[in-house]
Amino acid sequence: MKKRIFALFLSALLLTTVLCACGDEKSEEAGGIGSNGTSSSGEPVTGGELVVGISQDLGDSLDPYQMTAAGTREVLFNVYEGLVKPNVSGEYVPAVASDSTVSEDGLTYTFPLREGVLFHNGEAVTAEDVIYSFETCAETTVDTALAAALSSVEDISAEGSTVTITLSEANPDFLSYVGMVYIVPAAYDQQDTAPVGTGPFQFVSRSVQENLILEKFGDYWGEKAYLDQVTFKIYEDANALMSALSAESVDMAFHLTIDQVNTVSGGAYKTLEGTMNLVQALYLNNDVEPFDNEKVRQAMCYAVNVDEILNLTGEGHGKKLGSSIYPAFTKYFDESLADYYTYDVEKAKQLLKEAGYEDGFSMTITVPSNYTPHMNVAQVLVEQLAQVGITATIKPVEWETWLSETYMGRDFESTVVGFDAATLSAGALLNRWMSDNENNMINYDNPEYDAIMEKANTTTDDAEQTELYKQAAKLLTETAANVYIQDLADFVLIKSDLDGYQFYPLYVMDLSTVHYVQSV
Repeated sequence: MKKRIFALFLSALLLTTVLCACGDEKSEEAGGIGSNGTSSSGEPVTGGELVVGISQDLGDSLDPYQMTAAGTREVLFNVYEGLVKPNVSGEYVPAVASDSTVSEDGLTYTFPLREGVLFHNGEAVTAEDVIYSFETCAETTVDTALAAALSSVEDISAEGSTVTITLSEANPDFLSYVGMVYIVPAAYDQQDTAPVGTGPFQFVSRSVQENLILEKFGDYWGEKAYLDQVTFKIYEDANALMSALSAESVDMAFHLTIDQVNTVSGGAYKTLEGTMNLVQALYLNNDVEPFDNEKVRQAMCYAVNVDEILNLTGEGHGKKLGSSIYPAFTKYFDESLADYYTYDVEKAKQLLKEAGYEDGFSMTITVPSNYTPHMNVAQVLVEQLAQVGITATIKPVEWETWLSETYMGRDFESTVVGFDAATLSAGALLNRWMSDNENNMINYDNPEYDAIMEKANTTTDDAEQTELYKQAAKLLTETAANVYIQDLADFVLIKSDLDGYQFYPLYVMDLSTVHYVQSV
């Protein structure tokens, strides 16, 4: 493992708009936004089945180290666990391990394994499984950030049921990456089609482009799930999902727009609101004219009225960003950057003139068509950019096309999507814009930015690292790497006789706490 491992393709850090259900702000009210439902009351009921509507099929592989899209990670959070896992408060807590300690020099991590943890196939978790999981993840993961973190593992060994990991260099974010190494059985080779983990739900079946079915794992080591079975039903067509909601044939639906919530009539559902914990932006290919000109990019920032976008697409819901950090990363988020570019048409025109584009130019905005929030924002951007002479045309594409051509192939001029963080580290959002990062789809190339990030990624001083991350985020804003828009509001519709759903500060969907209630 003592080598740097480079992934072959798309990182699991990709959010792509599957929209993240989390955030500091949340509400759960009777008759909430767009809802005619009433708040549930009464005792939790154990048992029952749940049908969840999701807008994206899972990736080809269900292998924990081959997951590329955030939507896949979001769902399989219920199946897989690491030695530690995130909780709703944004902390990493013991999971397969009962505890974790780190040496003063930051080089040695010790994990005593929790007694009685079973895999879904009934076999007990052993230290050998943990070592196998770390070694296999390091060699095969498609997440370049995780691969880089694991490349510093100098040794991993076990004494009894205690696993010790020794690093060649200290990494203040290493524990967050430990949480991304899902523990799997060493002797099992069918993770891609029939995953086996240690989570509160176990895999039952999958029908591509139709559904994924999970059931309660009765031998789960922790607090057991209430529900007996969960079916994730796939609706890549937004109209089909709305029809299912109108017919009340799904019990929950995630990542909805305010228009979709307002459209659903009747008293079957109540509305929960959080934020998606993602960075939605008009991402610009810095290698393509005229976006290789910083003044052009700055002009576009002045030409875009983010407040108007929030009002027109979300009735004011959502959070302005201004940088590649979203608000849930509290200590790294610089709220002042949200208004770094005040809406100013004349300033935008002047910058375009200075850049040699006094008469404007034409451009294409590529958008994954199955994501209504991005399509809606793109439509407003077209109108706003036209006010400064920029003629923008929307190019809707299927999700797989966006992944292969826009993201991986970098064959685009601009695109509206959102990126999330796979770990509770600002580096998970900022590393991708380093010039040599395989996920740097916008081809941002700034030696000053690289130097700041390299220092941030190696310092063991938390205060210094925080300041460096803030400097990096501000530099992205100052150089207008992208036109930053918002952390979208995240609306969840849930049947009125259900309760217990919690928003996380990461892109996960934890259904272990969801339950029916006994009316009183």
